[in-house]
Amino acid sequence: MKDITEDLTKLRDEIDDIDSQLVALLAKRRRVTTQVGVLKSEVGMPIYAPDREAALLAKRREQAAAEGVNPELIEDILRRTMRDSYTSQDESGYRCVNPDCKEIVVIGGQGQLGSIFVDLFKRSGYNVHIIEKDDWAHSEPVLAKASVVIVAVPIRLTAMIIQRLSTLPKSCILADVTSVKESPLYEMLKVHEGPVVGLHPMFGPDVAGLIKQTIITCDGRDSDAYQWLLEQFKVWGATIYPVTAYEHDSAMAMVQVMRHFSTIAYGYHLMTEGANLQQLVDMSSPIYRLELIMVGRLFAQDPVLYSDIIFANSDNIAMMKRFAYRFLELLEDVEMGDKTAFITMFDQVANWFGDYADIFLKESKAMLLKANEIK
Repeated sequence: MKDITEDLTKLRDEIDDIDSQLVALLAKRRRVTTQVGVLKSEVGMPIYAPDREAALLAKRREQAAAEGVNPELIEDILRRTMRDSYTSQDESGYRCVNPDCKEIVVIGGQGQLGSIFVDLFKRSGYNVHIIEKDDWAHSEPVLAKASVVIVAVPIRLTAMIIQRLSTLPKSCILADVTSVKESPLYEMLKVHEGPVVGLHPMFGPDVAGLIKQTIITCDGRDSDAYQWLLEQFKVWGATIYPVTAYEHDSAMAMVQVMRHFSTIAYGYHLMTEGANLQQLVDMSSPIYRLELIMVGRLFAQDPVLYSDIIFANSDNIAMMKRFAYRFLELLEDVEMGDKTAFITMFDQVANWFGDYADIFLKESKAMLLKANEIK
């Protein structure tokens, strides 16, 4: 057998040199994107530019194909690189959309979600004041000069806190950031005569920034007065999605409540069945491992948060009962051996998903590739 040691060493040295050049180029790219962030912050441009990103990816995919390189590989590398670039731009600070804003008050600003907004407002140059439960005795002077008051407390406390805000200046914007909207909006409109908006940030406390994050908005009153606040969110990179409070709560019953409840039920079932988690992990394909990861992720967080979400609206019970009924309906088909009925149902749901089925299939493939890399 031919001794390839010397040739292999040379090739490996060449690979090491190429990898070193890649690192140096990535560092150079990050320095340039940081400068881009500085320029954008000076004029208030959003960090995330979807059209620019899409055009860049398309161009590099075309180049990759011409060079005999897998376009999927290049897109994956570039997407990860751009995520890092957004972080470097995020470090540059942000333009203050409304320099005339006197003071922003975040009630619950030391909490996980509230602290994110406190940090972003401060980095945009606003004067921010935090009120926690021990600060109420001295809160009146602070609230009296507030331009914006954001209620960022647990759902179970939100109505009680809002009811204490009857002396706000009429020009003050009053907002909440809970995951239910009809009840808080009702309370805010009842207690405050000025601008009111319900906000639902669709992200958790572990986000590094608001780039590609969504904030749902539900109009309460005087939308023109709070448009600058929404514009500030956009400068931070967020996407604004306006809906009515009723539409929001109806959607969240499916997006959050039913999903969380079924995940909790599945975790509870695994525990009561005495499942061997390590064995399940070892035997799982990437997709099943990812599903198990999402279940375990929920149980690594605060149970009070999820109980607040699930118990917040008694109307959700009817939704969850309908879900349970349909589960048992399908189980009955399996029990009766009625495969035809099961396939008919499957086809009906597939037709209902339409093009989204193929879109989600493509997106999930990309996610599964990353899930397989961490195993």
